[in-house]
Amino acid sequence: MEEITSFSAANDPRAPRSRGRRHVWNVVKVTLLIGVAASVLYWLRFAPVAVAGFEVTPGAVIAEVMGTGTLEARISATISPKISGRIVEVLVDQGDRVEAGQVLFRLDDSDLSRQVEIAENTLVSARRAVERQNADVTRANASLNLARIEHRRIEELLPQDSATSIELDRTTESLRMAEADLTRSEAALGEANSQVAVASSTLDYQRARLADSVIAAPFAGLIARRDHEAGDVVVPGSSVFLMLDTREMWIRAWVDETEMGRLHPDQAARIVFRSEPERSFPGHVARLGREADRETREFVVDVFADSLPENWAVGQRAEVYIETARATEVLTAPVNAVVWRDGQSGVFVENGGQAMWRPVRLGIRGAQSVEVQEGLAAGERIITPASPTAAALRDGQRVKVR
Repeated sequence: MEEITSFSAANDPRAPRSRGRRHVWNVVKVTLLIGVAASVLYWLRFAPVAVAGFEVTPGAVIAEVMGTGTLEARISATISPKISGRIVEVLVDQGDRVEAGQVLFRLDDSDLSRQVEIAENTLVSARRAVERQNADVTRANASLNLARIEHRRIEELLPQDSATSIELDRTTESLRMAEADLTRSEAALGEANSQVAVASSTLDYQRARLADSVIAAPFAGLIARRDHEAGDVVVPGSSVFLMLDTREMWIRAWVDETEMGRLHPDQAARIVFRSEPERSFPGHVARLGREADRETREFVVDVFADSLPENWAVGQRAEVYIETARATEVLTAPVNAVVWRDGQSGVFVENGGQAMWRPVRLGIRGAQSVEVQEGLAAGERIITPASPTAAALRDGQRVKVR
Protein backbone atom coordinates (compact mmCIF):
# COMPACT_ATOMS: atom_id res chain seq x y z
CA MET A 1 0.00 0.00 0.00
CA GLU A 2 2.78 2.43 0.81
CA GLU A 3 4.50 1.80 -2.49
CA ILE A 4 1.32 2.31 -4.42
CA THR A 5 0.65 5.64 -2.61
CA SER A 6 4.13 7.01 -3.20
CA PHE A 7 3.99 6.11 -6.81
CA SER A 8 0.62 7.75 -7.24
CA ALA A 9 1.80 11.14 -5.70
CA ALA A 10 4.98 11.17 -7.65
CA ASN A 11 3.32 10.41 -10.91
CA ASP A 12 0.33 12.78 -10.44
CA PRO A 13 0.24 15.07 -13.50
CA ARG A 14 -1.49 17.97 -11.52
CA ALA A 15 1.42 18.56 -9.13
CA PRO A 16 3.51 20.92 -11.35
CA ARG A 17 0.48 23.13 -12.08
CA SER A 18 -0.30 23.44 -8.33
CA ARG A 19 3.21 24.51 -7.55
CA GLY A 20 3.10 27.11 -10.31
CA ARG A 21 -0.08 28.65 -9.05
CA ARG A 22 1.38 28.97 -5.55
CA HIS A 23 4.49 30.63 -6.92
CA VAL A 24 2.44 33.14 -8.88
CA TRP A 25 0.30 33.93 -5.83
CA ASN A 26 3.39 34.52 -3.71
CA VAL A 27 4.77 36.88 -6.36
CA VAL A 28 1.45 38.78 -6.38
CA LYS A 29 1.44 39.16 -2.62
CA VAL A 30 5.00 40.40 -2.55
CA THR A 31 4.19 42.87 -5.31
CA LEU A 32 1.14 44.14 -3.42
CA LEU A 33 3.16 44.56 -0.21
CA ILE A 34 5.85 46.47 -2.07
CA GLY A 35 3.20 48.69 -3.64
CA VAL A 36 1.54 49.43 -0.33
CA ALA A 37 4.87 50.17 1.30
CA ALA A 38 5.83 52.41 -1.59
CA SER A 39 2.50 54.25 -1.35
CA VAL A 40 2.91 54.74 2.39
CA LEU A 41 6.47 55.90 1.92
CA TYR A 42 5.35 58.29 -0.79
CA TRP A 43 2.58 59.80 1.33
CA LEU A 44 4.84 60.00 4.33
CA ARG A 45 7.78 61.45 2.45
CA PHE A 46 6.50 63.20 -0.61
CA ALA A 47 2.75 63.89 -0.21
CA PRO A 48 1.91 67.54 0.64
CA VAL A 49 1.32 68.20 4.33
CA ALA A 50 -1.56 70.48 5.31
CA VAL A 51 -0.29 73.63 7.00
CA ALA A 52 -1.72 76.93 8.21
CA GLY A 53 -0.44 80.04 6.48
CA PHE A 54 0.05 83.58 7.82
CA GLU A 55 0.88 86.45 5.52
CA VAL A 56 3.55 88.78 6.86
CA THR A 57 2.01 92.24 7.25
CA PRO A 58 2.86 95.33 9.32
CA GLY A 59 1.09 95.46 12.67
CA ALA A 60 1.48 96.25 16.37
CA VAL A 61 3.14 94.16 19.06
CA ILE A 62 2.55 94.76 22.76
CA ALA A 63 4.79 93.16 25.38
CA GLU A 64 2.97 92.42 28.65
CA VAL A 65 3.69 91.03 32.10
CA MET A 66 0.91 88.89 33.51
CA GLY A 67 -0.12 88.51 37.13
CA THR A 68 -3.04 86.95 38.98
CA GLY A 69 -4.75 88.52 41.96
CA THR A 70 -7.97 89.65 43.60
CA LEU A 71 -10.06 92.80 43.51
CA GLU A 72 -9.67 94.91 46.66
CA ALA A 73 -10.62 98.39 47.85
CA ARG A 74 -7.69 100.61 48.69
CA ILE A 75 -9.73 102.20 51.49
CA SER A 76 -12.11 100.04 53.48
CA ALA A 77 -13.51 100.24 56.98
CA THR A 78 -15.14 97.84 59.38
CA ILE A 79 -18.00 99.83 60.91
CA SER A 80 -18.43 99.01 64.60
CA PRO A 81 -19.68 100.98 67.63
CA LYS A 82 -17.41 102.70 70.15
CA ILE A 83 -19.66 101.58 72.99
CA SER A 84 -21.62 98.47 73.86
CA GLY A 85 -25.32 98.50 73.24
CA ARG A 86 -28.37 97.02 71.59
CA ILE A 87 -29.10 97.99 67.99
CA VAL A 88 -32.52 99.60 67.74
CA GLU A 89 -32.45 100.72 64.10
CA VAL A 90 -30.50 99.77 60.97
CA LEU A 91 -30.90 102.38 58.25
CA VAL A 92 -28.86 100.92 55.33
CA ASP A 93 -28.33 97.51 53.78
CA GLN A 94 -25.73 95.60 51.83
CA GLY A 95 -25.19 97.11 48.40
CA ASP A 96 -26.34 100.61 49.39
CA ARG A 97 -24.24 103.64 48.54
CA VAL A 98 -23.91 106.15 51.37
CA GLU A 99 -22.53 109.65 51.82
CA ALA A 100 -20.02 110.79 54.42
CA GLY A 101 -21.84 111.50 57.70
CA GLN A 102 -24.97 109.54 56.75
CA VAL A 103 -26.44 107.64 59.73
CA LEU A 104 -26.00 103.89 59.35
CA PHE A 105 -27.51 102.50 62.57
CA ARG A 106 -28.53 103.54 66.09
CA LEU A 107 -28.06 101.97 69.54
CA ASP A 108 -30.47 102.11 72.46
CA ASP A 109 -29.74 105.49 74.13
CA SER A 110 -32.22 105.48 77.03
CA ASP A 111 -29.57 104.94 79.74
CA LEU A 112 -27.19 107.34 78.08
CA SER A 113 -29.85 110.06 77.92
CA ARG A 114 -30.43 109.71 81.67
CA GLN A 115 -26.70 109.92 82.30
CA VAL A 116 -26.60 113.16 80.30
CA GLU A 117 -29.51 114.55 82.30
CA ILE A 118 -27.77 113.69 85.59
CA ALA A 119 -24.54 115.29 84.38
CA GLU A 120 -26.42 118.45 83.38
CA ASN A 121 -28.04 118.72 86.84
CA THR A 122 -24.67 118.14 88.51
CA LEU A 123 -23.17 120.97 86.48
CA VAL A 124 -26.03 123.30 87.46
CA SER A 125 -25.45 122.48 91.14
CA ALA A 126 -21.70 123.05 90.80
CA ARG A 127 -22.27 126.44 89.22
CA ARG A 128 -24.66 127.46 92.01
CA ALA A 129 -22.02 126.43 94.54
CA VAL A 130 -19.59 128.74 92.78
CA GLU A 131 -22.10 131.56 93.06
CA ARG A 132 -22.39 130.93 96.83
CA GLN A 133 -18.63 130.85 97.23
CA ASN A 134 -18.31 134.08 95.28
CA ALA A 135 -20.74 135.67 97.76
CA ASP A 136 -18.69 134.34 100.66
CA VAL A 137 -15.52 135.78 99.14
CA THR A 138 -17.24 139.14 98.72
CA ARG A 139 -18.40 139.06 102.35
CA ALA A 140 -14.91 138.04 103.55
CA ASN A 141 -13.36 140.90 101.56
CA ALA A 142 -15.77 143.37 103.14
CA SER A 143 -15.01 142.07 106.62
CA LEU A 144 -11.28 142.26 105.92
CA ASN A 145 -11.58 145.86 104.75
CA LEU A 146 -13.45 146.85 107.94
CA ALA A 147 -10.85 145.06 110.06
CA ARG A 148 -8.03 146.91 108.30
CA ILE A 149 -9.76 150.29 108.77
CA GLU A 150 -10.35 149.64 112.46
CA HIS A 151 -6.80 148.42 112.98
CA ARG A 152 -5.38 151.46 111.21
CA ARG A 153 -7.54 153.84 113.29
CA ILE A 154 -6.40 152.30 116.59
CA GLU A 155 -2.78 152.48 115.46
CA GLU A 156 -3.24 156.22 114.79
CA LEU A 157 -4.94 156.89 118.16
CA LEU A 158 -2.48 154.92 120.26
CA PRO A 159 0.31 157.57 120.22
CA GLN A 160 -2.26 160.20 121.35
CA ASP A 161 -3.29 158.01 124.30
CA SER A 162 -6.76 157.91 122.77
CA ALA A 163 -6.59 154.10 122.48
CA THR A 164 -5.07 151.41 124.59
CA SER A 165 -2.76 148.58 123.64
CA ILE A 166 -5.54 146.17 124.47
CA GLU A 167 -7.71 147.72 121.78
CA LEU A 168 -4.80 147.47 119.35
CA ASP A 169 -4.38 143.79 120.16
CA ARG A 170 -8.07 143.21 119.65
CA THR A 171 -8.10 144.90 116.22
CA THR A 172 -4.97 143.00 115.20
CA GLU A 173 -6.63 139.70 116.04
CA SER A 174 -9.80 140.73 114.18
CA LEU A 175 -7.65 141.62 111.14
CA ARG A 176 -5.98 138.21 111.16
CA MET A 177 -9.32 136.43 111.46
CA ALA A 178 -10.72 138.44 108.53
CA GLU A 179 -7.68 137.55 106.42
CA ALA A 180 -8.10 133.85 107.33
CA ASP A 181 -11.81 134.00 106.42
CA LEU A 182 -10.93 135.47 103.03
CA THR A 183 -8.30 132.80 102.39
CA ARG A 184 -10.76 130.05 103.34
CA SER A 185 -13.50 131.56 101.13
CA GLU A 186 -11.13 131.87 98.18
CA ALA A 187 -10.02 128.24 98.63
CA ALA A 188 -13.64 127.13 98.73
CA LEU A 189 -14.28 129.16 95.57
CA GLY A 190 -11.37 127.44 93.85
CA GLU A 191 -12.71 124.02 94.86
CA ALA A 192 -16.18 124.98 93.63
CA ASN A 193 -14.69 126.04 90.28
CA SER A 194 -12.90 122.69 90.09
CA GLN A 195 -16.20 120.94 90.69
CA VAL A 196 -17.69 122.94 87.82
CA ALA A 197 -14.83 121.83 85.57
CA VAL A 198 -15.32 118.19 86.58
CA ALA A 199 -19.07 118.41 86.08
CA SER A 200 -18.57 120.07 82.70
CA SER A 201 -16.13 117.35 81.60
CA THR A 202 -18.49 114.67 82.83
CA LEU A 203 -21.32 116.24 80.85
CA ASP A 204 -19.14 116.38 77.72
CA TYR A 205 -18.21 112.72 78.21
CA GLN A 206 -21.82 111.63 78.65
CA ARG A 207 -22.90 113.68 75.64
CA ALA A 208 -20.12 112.05 73.60
CA ARG A 209 -21.31 108.61 74.71
CA LEU A 210 -24.83 109.59 73.72
CA ALA A 211 -23.55 110.76 70.34
CA ASP A 212 -21.70 107.44 69.96
CA SER A 213 -25.07 105.67 69.99
CA VAL A 214 -25.59 107.09 66.49
CA ILE A 215 -23.09 105.58 64.03
CA ALA A 216 -22.48 107.47 60.78
CA ALA A 217 -20.47 106.73 57.64
CA PRO A 218 -16.84 107.93 57.92
CA PHE A 219 -16.63 108.52 54.15
CA ALA A 220 -18.70 108.20 51.01
CA GLY A 221 -18.75 104.65 49.71
CA LEU A 222 -20.52 101.33 49.37
CA ILE A 223 -21.86 98.98 52.02
CA ALA A 224 -20.25 95.68 50.99
CA ARG A 225 -21.45 93.51 53.88
CA ARG A 226 -24.01 93.62 56.70
CA ASP A 227 -23.31 91.53 59.80
CA HIS A 228 -26.01 92.46 62.36
CA GLU A 229 -29.71 93.18 62.61
CA ALA A 230 -31.88 95.33 64.87
CA GLY A 231 -32.07 93.78 68.33
CA ASP A 232 -28.51 92.44 68.30
CA VAL A 233 -26.20 93.46 71.13
CA VAL A 234 -22.85 94.67 69.87
CA VAL A 235 -19.58 95.61 71.55
CA PRO A 236 -16.68 97.80 70.44
CA GLY A 237 -14.80 96.10 67.62
CA SER A 238 -17.66 93.88 66.48
CA SER A 239 -18.38 94.37 62.77
CA VAL A 240 -21.80 95.66 61.81
CA PHE A 241 -20.92 96.73 58.25
CA LEU A 242 -18.00 96.45 55.88
CA MET A 243 -17.73 99.70 53.95
CA LEU A 244 -15.64 100.37 50.83
CA ASP A 245 -14.47 103.54 49.12
CA THR A 246 -15.22 102.57 45.51
CA ARG A 247 -13.35 105.54 44.08
CA GLU A 248 -10.09 103.59 44.39
CA MET A 249 -10.37 99.87 43.56
CA TRP A 250 -7.34 97.83 42.57
CA ILE A 251 -6.15 94.33 41.80
CA ARG A 252 -3.54 93.00 44.21
CA ALA A 253 -1.72 90.81 41.69
CA TRP A 254 1.12 88.35 42.26
CA VAL A 255 3.84 88.64 39.60
CA ASP A 256 6.96 86.52 39.13
CA GLU A 257 9.99 88.22 40.63
CA THR A 258 11.93 87.84 37.34
CA GLU A 259 9.67 90.55 35.84
CA MET A 260 10.48 93.12 38.53
CA GLY A 261 12.95 95.05 36.41
CA ARG A 262 10.36 95.67 33.68
CA LEU A 263 7.73 97.24 35.94
CA HIS A 264 7.25 100.72 37.36
CA PRO A 265 4.30 102.84 38.62
CA ASP A 266 1.84 104.38 36.14
CA GLN A 267 2.36 101.71 33.46
CA ALA A 268 -0.80 101.01 31.49
CA ALA A 269 -2.50 97.69 32.16
CA ARG A 270 -5.58 95.74 31.21
CA ILE A 271 -7.62 93.67 33.63
CA VAL A 272 -9.52 90.51 32.73
CA PHE A 273 -12.04 89.35 35.33
CA ARG A 274 -12.86 85.67 35.32
CA SER A 275 -16.54 86.58 35.38
CA GLU A 276 -16.10 88.29 31.97
CA PRO A 277 -13.09 86.59 30.33
CA GLU A 278 -13.91 87.94 26.88
CA ARG A 279 -13.54 91.59 27.96
CA SER A 280 -10.62 93.70 29.19
CA PHE A 281 -10.92 96.67 31.57
CA PRO A 282 -8.34 99.48 31.59
CA GLY A 283 -6.07 100.09 34.55
CA HIS A 284 -2.62 101.32 35.55
CA VAL A 285 0.07 100.32 38.02
CA ALA A 286 -0.35 102.05 41.39
CA ARG A 287 2.63 100.69 43.30
CA LEU A 288 5.07 97.80 43.49
CA GLY A 289 5.51 95.55 46.49
CA ARG A 290 8.89 95.46 48.20
CA GLU A 291 8.75 91.92 49.55
CA ALA A 292 8.79 88.68 47.55
CA ASP A 293 7.25 85.45 48.75
CA ARG A 294 10.10 83.15 49.71
CA GLU A 295 8.32 80.05 48.42
CA THR A 296 6.53 81.13 45.23
CA ARG A 297 9.16 83.80 44.34
CA GLU A 298 6.41 86.27 43.49
CA PHE A 299 5.79 89.84 44.63
CA VAL A 300 2.65 92.01 44.81
CA VAL A 301 1.80 94.64 42.22
CA ASP A 302 -1.22 96.86 42.91
CA VAL A 303 -3.05 97.79 39.70
CA PHE A 304 -5.77 100.44 39.85
CA ALA A 305 -8.96 99.55 37.95
CA ASP A 306 -10.03 102.59 35.93
CA SER A 307 -13.42 100.93 35.38
CA LEU A 308 -15.22 97.87 36.70
CA PRO A 309 -17.80 95.38 35.44
CA GLU A 310 -21.42 96.11 36.25
CA ASN A 311 -21.35 93.27 38.77
CA TRP A 312 -18.23 92.82 40.86
CA ALA A 313 -17.24 91.60 44.32
CA VAL A 314 -14.30 92.26 46.57
CA GLY A 315 -12.02 89.25 46.53
CA GLN A 316 -12.95 88.03 43.04
CA ARG A 317 -10.12 86.71 40.88
CA ALA A 318 -8.69 88.55 37.90
CA GLU A 319 -5.64 88.54 35.65
CA VAL A 320 -3.72 91.74 34.95
CA TYR A 321 -1.61 92.33 31.86
CA ILE A 322 0.86 95.17 32.36
CA GLU A 323 2.21 96.79 29.21
CA THR A 324 6.01 96.99 29.28
CA ALA A 325 6.77 97.78 25.60
CA ARG A 326 4.94 98.56 22.36
CA ALA A 327 5.91 98.63 18.68
CA THR A 328 3.63 99.75 15.86
CA GLU A 329 3.83 99.25 12.09
CA VAL A 330 6.37 96.44 12.39
CA LEU A 331 6.45 93.02 10.74
CA THR A 332 5.01 90.38 13.02
CA ALA A 333 4.87 86.61 13.23
CA PRO A 334 2.78 84.28 15.40
CA VAL A 335 4.60 83.26 18.55
CA ASN A 336 3.92 79.57 17.85
CA ALA A 337 5.54 79.90 14.40
CA VAL A 338 9.02 80.54 15.82
CA VAL A 339 11.27 77.45 15.57
CA TRP A 340 14.67 77.46 17.27
CA ARG A 341 17.71 75.72 15.82
CA ASP A 342 21.03 75.72 17.66
CA GLY A 343 20.09 78.89 19.54
CA GLN A 344 18.95 80.67 16.39
CA SER A 345 15.34 81.77 16.00
CA GLY A 346 13.63 81.15 12.69
CA VAL A 347 10.34 80.46 10.92
CA PHE A 348 9.15 78.21 8.12
CA VAL A 349 8.04 79.99 4.96
CA GLU A 350 6.24 78.52 1.96
CA ASN A 351 8.39 78.59 -1.18
CA GLY A 352 7.07 76.90 -4.31
CA GLY A 353 4.95 74.45 -2.35
CA GLN A 354 7.79 73.52 -0.02
CA ALA A 355 8.59 74.38 3.61
CA MET A 356 11.83 76.31 4.04
CA TRP A 357 13.25 77.27 7.46
CA ARG A 358 14.63 80.79 7.55
CA PRO A 359 16.55 82.46 10.40
CA VAL A 360 15.06 85.71 11.70
CA ARG A 361 15.95 88.31 14.32
CA LEU A 362 13.18 88.92 16.82
CA GLY A 363 12.23 92.04 18.77
CA ILE A 364 9.35 92.67 21.15
CA ARG A 365 7.44 89.56 22.12
CA GLY A 366 3.72 89.78 22.78
CA ALA A 367 1.16 87.27 23.95
CA GLN A 368 0.16 86.16 20.44
CA SER A 369 2.72 87.71 18.10
CA VAL A 370 6.37 88.70 18.01
CA GLU A 371 8.20 91.46 16.18
CA VAL A 372 10.43 90.32 13.31
CA GLN A 373 13.26 92.81 12.83
CA GLU A 374 15.20 90.95 10.14
CA GLY A 375 14.73 87.92 7.87
CA LEU A 376 11.23 88.48 6.46
CA ALA A 377 9.60 90.79 3.99
CA ALA A 378 6.01 92.00 3.82
CA GLY A 379 3.81 89.68 1.75
CA GLU A 380 5.73 86.47 2.47
CA ARG A 381 3.80 83.60 3.97
CA ILE A 382 4.76 81.95 7.24
CA ILE A 383 3.51 78.39 7.73
CA THR A 384 2.92 76.23 10.77
CA PRO A 385 1.53 72.70 11.25
CA ALA A 386 -2.22 72.65 10.73
CA SER A 387 -2.88 71.22 14.21
CA PRO A 388 -0.98 71.28 17.50
CA THR A 389 -0.58 67.49 17.39
CA ALA A 390 0.88 67.39 13.88
CA ALA A 391 4.53 66.53 13.33
CA ALA A 392 7.08 69.33 13.07
CA LEU A 393 7.89 70.64 9.61
CA ARG A 394 11.12 69.78 7.76
CA ASP A 395 13.15 71.69 5.23
CA GLY A 396 12.03 70.86 1.71
CA GLN A 397 8.84 69.15 2.85
CA ARG A 398 5.94 69.51 0.42
CA VAL A 399 3.12 71.52 1.96
CA LYS A 400 -0.37 72.55 1.10
CA VAL A 401 -1.61 75.75 2.69
CA ARG A 402 -5.19 75.58 3.90
